[in-house]
Amino acid sequence: MLPKKKSYTFDEIKQKMVNYCVYQDRCHTEVEQKMKEFLLIPEAKEEILLYLIKENYLNEERFTRSYVRGKFYIKKWGRNKIKINLLQKGISERLIIKAYGEIDDNEYSAAIKTILEKIIPTFRALKEYQKKQKAIKYLLSKGYEYDLIVNEI
Repeated sequence: MLPKKKSYTFDEIKQKMVNYCVYQDRCHTEVEQKMKEFLLIPEAKEEILLYLIKENYLNEERFTRSYVRGKFYIKKWGRNKIKINLLQKGISERLIIKAYGEIDDNEYSAAIKTILEKIIPTFRALKEYQKKQKAIKYLLSKGYEYDLIVNEI
């Protein structure tokens, strides 16, 4: 027998969405995805979204800035990987570029250097040019720009 799905009132769902947004910054896509868990008519979804925006629980720019900071300073992602992930979340390119201001250029270069210093010694049995190739490939996979990587190597 299938477990019965609990039904919620409109106000309960609205409060759940507020709590969802308060827990951490969210983008519109994440909130819309979360609302699919509840059987809501389109007008109710729209009303909840408008309420979240009006009360500043849902703010796309704040989300984007927070996302950029987190992915760079915590996960050490480069701008390209951050951009791709934000585009998948439906964030506009203009907003992404604006949010890049959260990353200090000197810290960005320093992050590339730090990653290189950690990664190159792990390629012990390789020739020098192979080490560089592997390091470049690794940094590209982390989302860093090729020209910046080559400048640091």
